[in-house]
Amino acid sequence: MIVAVIADTHLPRGARRIPDACVDRLRAADVILHAGDVTAASVLDELAALGPPVHAVHGNMDATTLRDRLPATLEVDVAGIRIGMTHDAGPRAGREERLVRRFPACAAVVYGHTHEPQVARVGEVWIFNPGSPTERRRSPSHTMLVLDVAGGTIEPELIALS
Repeated sequence: MIVAVIADTHLPRGARRIPDACVDRLRAADVILHAGDVTAASVLDELAALGPPVHAVHGNMDATTLRDRLPATLEVDVAGIRIGMTHDAGPRAGREERLVRRFPACAAVVYGHTHEPQVARVGEVWIFNPGSPTERRRSPSHTMLVLDVAGGTIEPELIALS
């Protein structure tokens, strides 16, 4: 299964939009994960219209309608692999260990908020932050993640979009 992972889209905002290269990967995926700060419910609806099922958590910047619609944390099963999701606006210090503790049954945890991509392992657990396809902040480029999940393993690929 191909999992497209994004976070921190912060849309709508002026003329900003999700880059075509990101949309193409979202559309081609088997499932889409969004780790918060979608910002508007209409954007979540646009992601859902791309085709693949969308699983999302709310972030600290999301509108009240999204906060009411989306959980703060979520666990999803993708091809037999359990993936935890959160936005995690908490302190940077101890983040990875905190995420592993928060999702003890998960082989991977996806989080957002920092706009800084991360692909790391803490023990046997993958820690993923896709960065942002629309607002890079301190990162060198706009990014997303694509996870190839098969045979009980995850092969992550960080995609630079700009």
